[in-house]
Formats: sequence, C-alpha cells, structure tokens
Amino acid sequence: MTNVDPYHSHDVTELFRLPTVFAGDTLADQVVVVTGAAGGIGSAITVLAARLGARLVICGRRTEPLDALAAELRDAGTECIVVQASVRDPEAVASVVDAAWDRFGRLDVVVNNAGGQFSSPALDISPKGWHAVVETNLYGTWFVMQAAARRWADQGEVPPAGQQRCIVNIATVTGRGGGGIAHTAAARGGAINLTRYLAAEWAPLRVRINAVAVGVVASEGLQTYPDAARASFGHNPMRRLGDTWDIAQGTAYLASAAAGFVTGTTLEVDGGEHVWGEYWPLGRPEWFEGRAYP
Repeated sequence: MTNVDPYHSHDVTELFRLPTVFAGDTLADQVVVVTGAAGGIGSAITVLAARLGARLVICGRRTEPLDALAAELRDAGTECIVVQASVRDPEAVASVVDAAWDRFGRLDVVVNNAGGQFSSPALDISPKGWHAVVETNLYGTWFVMQAAARRWADQGEVPPAGQQRCIVNIATVTGRGGGGIAHTAAARGGAINLTRYLAAEWAPLRVRINAVAVGVVASEGLQTYPDAARASFGHNPMRRLGDTWDIAQGTAYLASAAAGFVTGTTLEVDGGEHVWGEYWPLGRPEWFEGRAYP
C-alpha cells in the first residue's frame, strides 16, 4: 500500500485544484442536491459539481461546516444554498427538495451521500445502534429519493427541455461476508437493491438511478476504526487506498450526459475489492489467519 495518510482527505482548496477529465460545462446550469455535503466524500462531490458548472443545494445536520463550504463555493462563483436537515427526518428531507425548487425552479440531480456507521461485533449492536445506521443509510436514502421523485412526477412524465432527472446513491461494496459492520451491510445492500428496483419503476418518469459502491478511501471517517483495521485498508487488486476525488469523479460521470443510457447500475469505485480482497473493520479474526484445512 502506498504511503498515504488514511485518515485525512483533501481540503476544499486542494479540491479546487485537482485535475479532472471533465469539461467545465459538464453540469452547466444543472441544479444538484448533495446530502452529507460537508464530509470528506461529500465535499469532494460538491466541489467537483461546482467546478463543472452546477448550482448547488447542500445539506447536512450541522450548519457550521456547510456554511464554510458554501462560502468557498460562492467565492468561486457558484450559486449555492444551505439547508440544515437530517435525512432520517422525512419532513426535513422534503424541505431540502422544496428549497431547490423555491430557489432555482428545478432539480436535476440528487446525490444521496449522507451516511454513517460504527464498527462493532454483530452480537454487540444494540437496537438503538442498529436503528441509527439503518435509518441513515437506508431510510434516509429512500426519503430523499421519494421526495425528489414526487416533485418530478408533479411535472409530468417528460422533463422540460434541458433538464434531467438523475439520482446517484453513494453506497459500499456489498455481496460478501465479513465482520464488524453488519448494520451497514444490511442498509447499503438494501439501498443498492432499491436503486435497481426503482430504476425500473420510475423509468416512465425518465428518472435515471444509479449507485456508487465505495471501497476504502482515505478520509476522516476511517478514524472511527481501531488500528487493527489498517491491515485491510489496501486489500484490493490495486493494493492501495482510494481517494475521495475518485468517488467524486465516478459520481460526476453518472450525473452527466455521458451516462444518459445508464440506469440501475452500481459503479464500483473500489480498486477491485469486489472481485478480490477482504475488509475487516475490527481486524481479521484469528479463525481466518492461515488455518490449514482440518
């Protein structure tokens, strides 16, 4: 694994300078909602959308980091509004979508990035802890999707010229066993299946819905895991950590016209972890350490 600090992501100044393959007008005039916008992945997605010409509605539970991010976006010439909201509250979620329509008169892209988890043996997860993770990562994703789709449905089946209807759900690598984040596995697996299911149900409304499955990326979120987790941070075919900018660029692709014929798909930005590798948030159990066949 390369010598990268796994516990820190790019700051906003760096994000405005990083190279990108996308033209500066890729999302010109598009109105983009980003939930959980002030975190490591969220800020990367937000800044890239701004650099590509989007107008932004950013939301999260804490206004201070959102206001700081919005100030830098406005200084760079981006229209941006802040809405304090928890995605676990459907009424608050509706206010985020309403804010987009009230300010800009449209909504083109929703990026469901808000999420949260903690590592714990499955036997030790309390009902409260389980509810918190599932409500954020699955219910929250659903509330945002439904609120956006309801407003699009009110417009009719065909969006006005120059507008699109696109949802990108930020999720994780699923479909494999592991240990330490059972609540997240359940919630994110549900969100990915919901992505596939609603891509069909809402196709008559011309809504494209895709997901990004995030591998292990260098970010402040990894600070919540014990040191034993580090051994598997780069356990993928590319043998390194990912970067929040990787996730932002994958998201930008799915939100752009380049992905106009893409829906119901999960883009795995994980260094190939979905085909080889293992991730143990609490460290690899002794059972899996070099045991010979009995």
